[in-house]
Formats: sequence, structure tokens, C-alpha cells
Amino acid sequence: MLKWIVGILLSIAAALGIVWATADRDMKALVSNLPTDTNVLFWSIPQRDAAFRTMDRIPILAKANIIEAGDDVYPLPKGDPIAIGTDVDAYMKAQRTAGLVIVQDGKIRLEKYGLDFSGDGKWTSFSVAKSFTSTLVGAAIKDGYIKSIEDKVSSYIPDLKGSAYDDVTIRQLLTMTSGVKWNEDYADPKSDVALFNQHKAEDGMDVTVSYMRKLPREAPAGTKWVYKTGETNLLGVLVSSATKKTLAAYLSEKIWAPFGMEQDGSWLLGSTGHEISGCCIQASTRDYARFGLFMLGGAMIDGKPMLPDDWMTPATTKQADIGVVGKGYGFQWWTYDDGSYAAQGIFGQGIFIDPKRRLVIASNSNWPKATDADTVGQQREAFYKAVQAAVDAEAEPSA
Repeated sequence: MLKWIVGILLSIAAALGIVWATADRDMKALVSNLPTDTNVLFWSIPQRDAAFRTMDRIPILAKANIIEAGDDVYPLPKGDPIAIGTDVDAYMKAQRTAGLVIVQDGKIRLEKYGLDFSGDGKWTSFSVAKSFTSTLVGAAIKDGYIKSIEDKVSSYIPDLKGSAYDDVTIRQLLTMTSGVKWNEDYADPKSDVALFNQHKAEDGMDVTVSYMRKLPREAPAGTKWVYKTGETNLLGVLVSSATKKTLAAYLSEKIWAPFGMEQDGSWLLGSTGHEISGCCIQASTRDYARFGLFMLGGAMIDGKPMLPDDWMTPATTKQADIGVVGKGYGFQWWTYDDGSYAAQGIFGQGIFIDPKRRLVIASNSNWPKATDADTVGQQREAFYKAVQAAVDAEAEPSA
């Protein structure tokens, strides 16, 4: 049975003209490990190694919309290597890192790859996409498609009327303080985050809206922070409903093409044809770093702001208390009290942005588990601090 499945996948890959990032001799090994079910949270490590670099081309998954790049590429010149003071190879091995790009003061200070991945390949974002989605909310406000983040979500998504979300504002979705009950336990096959992508939508309704509108309230809106991927998916539906554009097309229009991403990206679609906005952008590690640079530069392109004047500060600073000292949650960004902030996705995806040090760290990985704050999570935090310390040391005047 497995040989038959592998044969079918190889035939489909050949028919579609898929170009694998690995050498030809490794292609069969990769394809033989591609998952045959859609529940990403419970794939094996070899299955994830194979799939994360080609999520938009696996036949069993939904289709993807292309995020078109433009003709001009934002330059990333190489700078002097940065002396981090830690064994980067050992760190990448422990993190199971596929791509690591450090840009400081506009120059690449470090770029390394693992897991047979390369700078030409694209890796899935998981929840790093949340920060892209929230940025598109800001763009839609700037463009006049959305009036205010104080508007009710149900004003833009009428199918939420009468549900627990009927009294929730866009701001409360952005900060995940809706008060609607949700379980984001990645190890629990019966959690909301595991079940909602398997949900069969009501006729004529987006699958996320169909699932979320049945959830009960557990706290008054605006009073309790709980991490909810489903709410970012609602934000994506809201942006598409307001702009009358796909998220991929709007992202291309506002950021991807004009800022100068090097490659086309893609964004996976849910079962009802809408981008899975809490997840699943496919892009190169360098282009993730470029998105970090877009944010680092105040979301400006050719001197023109892409977001409202009052957006960047609340978006990237603590708006919700997450119960962790020194950290918080902004508009779909994880925040640090030192002024830095980050986009983060399960299995080790990340874009870390430190305005003070003009620093961006983009990384793609395949951690052994979806989340593990006590081991690989702490290792990544320590690595960020080591890079920050290295930048500080360079800035100190010579004795």
C-alpha cells in the first residue's frame, strides 16, 4: 500500500513539474516520507521534514493561492560575520533548524541552512502567518476598507451575529481577548485547534466561521487573554470580506511585491477556499527576514506608510498580559518589555525583531514537538539574547 501511495505521489509530482529543493538522489526519500493524512499536529518527524518544505504541493492538502512577488528585489547585502559567542551549528542541530538568517543594520550577518534545506527553498510559517494577517488588518484600515478596530467583528462577518462573537471588537480579536472559550492544546486530538480544520462547514459558510460561531463564552469580552488560532482565521475572513480580495492578493499588493520579496510565496486554503490566515504561508527564510525589515522600517515602502499612523506602537507592544514576566501580546505579535517583538509558529518558526539594535532574526525549524517552552523554546530565547549581546559588544567603544 505504501509503495502504491509513493508511486502515485511521484507520478503527480512529475506531472506537475515539481522542483524539489533537494538533490535528485534524495527526492524519493523525501516523497516516501510525505504524510498521507492532513492532521499536521500528529505527523512524525520524518514526515514533517519532508512536508514543511512543500506544504503547498502535497496532493492531500488543500490548494494554495500564490503571493506574487514583483520585479524588483529588496537587496540583502552580506555584512561581516557576527561573533555570537555560541556554537551556531550545535544550536541549529538542537533546534532542528532548516534556515537561519540574521540581518543587522540592513546586512546579512549570518545565513545558514540545515535538514537538506537551502535559501532557494520555501518553508511553512505556521503561526508566523498571524503577524502577516494582523498587518493586513492595519493595511485595510489605512485603505479605508475597515473603519476602526473598535468596530464589531459581526459587522464584517454577518454569519457571526447571534454568536458569542457578536459583541467582540476587531481589537479584541487582534489581542485574543474575546472571552470566547477555546482549547489550543496541540497534543490533544480533541482540542479546538485540532478539530476546527477538520470541521465540515455549514452550507454557504466559511469553515472557520461555521466552527467558531458555535463556541461558548467563558469571560466578558476584553477581560481574558487566551491564545486562539481560530480567531486569527476570523481576522482573515474579515479582511477578505472588507477588501473583496484574497489575502494572498492583498498581501502581494500591499507588501510582497512593492517591498521586494525575492520569490513568490503561497498561502494554503481551507476547505471552503479561504486562506488559513492563522497559518500556512510558504516562503523563503530570506523573505521572512525581509518582512521583519519591513516592520523594522516602520512599515514604510518608498517613504510611504502602509499602515495607519497609530498602528505600529500598539501592534508591537504589550496590549494583553499573557502571565509571563517580561512578555506580552500585541496585535498578533509576541512582545518583550525591552521593545523587541516576534512572530512565532509551532515547530520552531520565528521572526524576531529588535528595533533598538536594527536586528532581525528569521528562523525555520522542525522541533521534535509543536511547542516545548522548557527546552528548545528556552534555547531560542537564549540565542536571541546572545545575538543581542553580540551586537551590543560591537557597539562598545574600543578600550
